[in-house]
Amino acid sequence: MSVTPKELEIPFSPAGVDKPCVTYCKVFGDLSNHTKRPLVVVHGGPGMCHDYLLPIADLAAGGTPVVFYDQLGGGRSTHLPERNGDTAFWTETLFMDEFDNLVRHLEIEKDFDVLGQSWGGMLMSRYAATRQPAGLHRLVIANSPISMELWIEAANELRGQLPQDVQDTLTKHEEAGTTESPEYQTAMLAFYAQFVCRVTPMPADFMTCFKFIEEDPTVYFTMNGPSEFHITGSLKTWSMLDDAAKIAVPTLLINGFYDEARDSTVAPWFERIPHVRWVTLPQSSHMPQFEEREKYMQIVSTFLHSH
Repeated sequence: MSVTPKELEIPFSPAGVDKPCVTYCKVFGDLSNHTKRPLVVVHGGPGMCHDYLLPIADLAAGGTPVVFYDQLGGGRSTHLPERNGDTAFWTETLFMDEFDNLVRHLEIEKDFDVLGQSWGGMLMSRYAATRQPAGLHRLVIANSPISMELWIEAANELRGQLPQDVQDTLTKHEEAGTTESPEYQTAMLAFYAQFVCRVTPMPADFMTCFKFIEEDPTVYFTMNGPSEFHITGSLKTWSMLDDAAKIAVPTLLINGFYDEARDSTVAPWFERIPHVRWVTLPQSSHMPQFEEREKYMQIVSTFLHSH
């Protein structure tokens, strides 16, 4: 049984922007039906779009309303390319404010769950720890590192497993500052195929997100940098090591055995969050929602509806 989604554009007014902005949103299921709490799904990147997380809409068939959205600057939401490189603008606070605006607009702020994937999990961990919203019941942190320092360390170890010529190509372009060259992009795909998404060919919804980033890399370049392991953006020093213990809601950690979010980046969450479970999917990398879809839905659903 598939559920037909409803598409919305939610007005959002970020500080210092003098043009009208919208957050694009897609809702599967009925938010006015209060028998099951809605799940808000927060995408990664930063600067990606929601499309690669659409398998999670499977949960709507079981009655859980599922909300996807594209963060400002990404996908079908308002783009602000004139803010490229503006690290004072593209901040966690901006995206937490956007999230608050979204749940208020949808009138679910008193009762909701969250699943954040990769950067989305990083963002929502900070949100849960610092804003501690009364309406948040359960949090899923999927494929997210607790700090960028640990992420970079893990990525470099994984990079060392790539064929030597691929490693050399990556290094050559990073040192020359030519990471936009097709040769670098092709070499990066070798990394993605092992540690980001092991499904062949790459799912179309995943490729859609790449297309959006290619067309407007503003957010990704400003906050992250040119690639998953060459982090030059404002998130370079990002860490939740000191704040993770403040996450008060029951939390589920998910990663894959081949994930670029390696166990070394996830274990510190498990040690610090008070009410926490951790599941590693054995056949998955960074995209278990594609790689072990059925098992993933079962794990998430069981966690959201357990007492």
